[in-house]
Amino acid sequence: MTELIIGDVLDAPGTPAKIDARKFNRHTFWCGQSGSGKTYALGVVLEQLLLHTELPLLILDPNADFVRLRETRPTASDAANERWGDLDMRVFRSGRAEGERLLVRYVDLSPAAKAAVLQIDPIADSEEYNVLLHLDRETTGFDAAGFDTAEMVRKLRESGDKWEGRLANRMENLQVLEWELWSRGAHSVTDVIDERPRATVLDLGGFDHPAEPKVAALAVLEHLWERREERRPMLIVIDEAHNLCSPEPVTAVEKALTQRLIQIAAEGRKFGLWLFLSTQRPTKIHPNVLSQCDNLGLMRVNAPRDLTELAEVFGFVSEDLIRRAQGFAQGQSLFAGGFIAEPTVIQMGERLSEEAGGDVRVPLRG
Repeated sequence: MTELIIGDVLDAPGTPAKIDARKFNRHTFWCGQSGSGKTYALGVVLEQLLLHTELPLLILDPNADFVRLRETRPTASDAANERWGDLDMRVFRSGRAEGERLLVRYVDLSPAAKAAVLQIDPIADSEEYNVLLHLDRETTGFDAAGFDTAEMVRKLRESGDKWEGRLANRMENLQVLEWELWSRGAHSVTDVIDERPRATVLDLGGFDHPAEPKVAALAVLEHLWERREERRPMLIVIDEAHNLCSPEPVTAVEKALTQRLIQIAAEGRKFGLWLFLSTQRPTKIHPNVLSQCDNLGLMRVNAPRDLTELAEVFGFVSEDLIRRAQGFAQGQSLFAGGFIAEPTVIQMGERLSEEAGGDVRVPLRG
């Protein structure tokens, strides 16, 4: 099935709104301000992809909105429940949430990514960077099977080498190797991603250190890029994408992550790595990524600057139609680009799976 029914055409009630599943082999931008129903509607599209294609989804989920993706709503039909139950979906949790842990192996990171985590500049800290490049896995315990932070630091310090000692001090002082993100001889989420489940949800919101979710995303994206020549399709869904793809990255980790996303946006399509970016404002996404998107899903947006930006980037949609987004009710969306025959305003359909997020209501006096 190449056509996915995601709701009704707003200007023709009762007419099913359809998008072309084949055209998700291009990058997609999904935009809507808070309260527009953006995350709920995103779920509608992802559910249809899961039900009617074989395309694996990797969902980077900063607010744990998709951690209940495996659960269907009470309104789901028996047929839908049966089909849903047959899908291989994996959810990895961060922080103190119950469930399978989101872990990656520090030793699997590229030297540049390790340096970013340790705040080592290749030029200003050239001696430490050189030590990092040449760490011997056998003599330092720096391997995947027996990764032991304390042992590695001890061996570096006892080596007698000045710069190895400084590197050990940096590791200990920053305490980044104590993060709960790291797999110490256990599995990495990249092992599961290599198996290509139909959906892999990474809950990024529960970590204690603000850099951990970004490093988790960087580890996964690096791994996918490293194996890009295998040309195994993957739709990389990034909810609240401004958290990972800022136009003005500040830290070394943020810069490394943004550069990787720019590379995937520019070159990933030919390797089967396709982005699906969701955010509240287009100006919060790096322009070199936004400009590579060929599909647009636009929900309610009021800010004139954002509407102007969207009209400039997505020139295949008239400015008048884009500005119509100012008056959208919750759940209404403009779809345009390769995955729909012509720009169309749609009332999104109902979700099949449970949404874990949602607004917290103000407690009222009874």
